[in-house]
Amino acid sequence: MRMRPSTLDERRRFYEKEFDTRSLRAWIGPRSRHMKFAMIMGRHTGIVMEDRAADKDDVVVIDSWRSVSDLRRYALSYLPESMYYDRNRYEDVSVCADCDESGPACARCTNFSGQQLAFDLDPENVDCPYHGHIGDKVSRGRVWAFCMYEFKELRRQTAELVRELSDEYSRISVVYSGRGFHVVVDDEEAYQLSRRARARIAKAIGRRFAIDEWVTSGESRLMRLPYSLNGLVSRKCIIMKGGVRDLMGFDPRTSREVIPAFIGSA
Repeated sequence: MRMRPSTLDERRRFYEKEFDTRSLRAWIGPRSRHMKFAMIMGRHTGIVMEDRAADKDDVVVIDSWRSVSDLRRYALSYLPESMYYDRNRYEDVSVCADCDESGPACARCTNFSGQQLAFDLDPENVDCPYHGHIGDKVSRGRVWAFCMYEFKELRRQTAELVRELSDEYSRISVVYSGRGFHVVVDDEEAYQLSRRARARIAKAIGRRFAIDEWVTSGESRLMRLPYSLNGLVSRKCIIMKGGVRDLMGFDPRTSREVIPAFIGSA
């Protein structure tokens, strides 16, 4: 599938004109005091603003913000290749701004109140008759590229995973990440799962689905921000709203919903 990284100018144009802050505001809803966000400047593409080059590989955390307008200002100031939200839920995210702890320490903090359960399905995890398994792809430097066989299989697995999770949970969302899919669960009992329980779920699901197990287990808590630009492949990250049937017909090569305007004008 032919996709390419976004240039700095294209990132700027996207966050100036296409960043859907209204939908992002609705998605955040009443959770604003409980959420923090993050950016990566150019770790995978190497494309970064000259005055941000020192932060190229770093995760820049956004824990002092008041509105989605602030998030837009951060995006325009840094022009990141990727924007994320933190799946951890905090009693008051403003407390985090004055804290130097990170990673596993956050889960032991009294300000921590749970973590969203998530499954990150990526095309490179799909065994392909044309391009091999993940080890083959890594050895050939083909981790970020993928073919339609891999994408269609990933799409099928995502739909099947949603059906399976629906037996236990009711608040399930599917997000197109720009490359693959994220399946996230917002039921309260899922937020309260222990790390041990999450690890068991990750192992069981990982046997049958092309997930990154460390995301489900909680080792990685960042998830791509809906409505942001995936600068690795120049596609919008969106919430899939049409259910499993519409998911099965989704094609990122042709869907106007995910192709940014700068691709059409390039």
